[in-house]
Amino acid sequence: MAQQMSPCLVVIDVQQGMLTFRRTLYQSEEMLRRIAGLLERAREAGVPIFHVQHDGGPGHILEKGSIGWPLHSAVQARSGEAIILKRYSSAFHDTDLHQRLAEAGIDRLVVAGIQTEMCVDSTCRAAVALGYKVTLALDAHSTFDSPVLAAEKIIAHHNRTLADGFVDLVSASNVVFGNGFGQQR
Repeated sequence: MAQQMSPCLVVIDVQQGMLTFRRTLYQSEEMLRRIAGLLERAREAGVPIFHVQHDGGPGHILEKGSIGWPLHSAVQARSGEAIILKRYSSAFHDTDLHQRLAEAGIDRLVVAGIQTEMCVDSTCRAAVALGYKVTLALDAHSTFDSPVLAAEKIIAHHNRTLADGFVDLVSASNVVFGNGFGQQR
């Protein structure tokens, strides 16, 4: 008999400063709607939720305590949901996320959030290196255009490279929490 996997939802850096005060985030409204749907389904299933919040340091748009620091109103943490404060790209680097996941018996992460090629990618790779099974909600993470590539291409590239041995890619609407976790609807 297959061992039951204990999942959680990890929502990375969906903060006011990333959506309001920087250049245009690719499909931000769609991403917010999809993450809100993931949060709703995870809450209904009683799945632990970890909100990751980036502190960019003094003068940064995501500086702790600044107007860009709070989680976006569409995806606010509720009472009892963990908030992981980080200073580096990976939500595991110099935080207690790994310890908290281990203490909760969690071995599978569903990941969504911002910024695809930085914090989302780094967190997915670190999670796999630590032995977690990772599902990336392929349409619930986003980024900005760069001088080299459009955001749409960056997202497609990272979905492709992460799917090559690192994560399972599933659209946000097909992520199932609870019985049958990890399967598509």
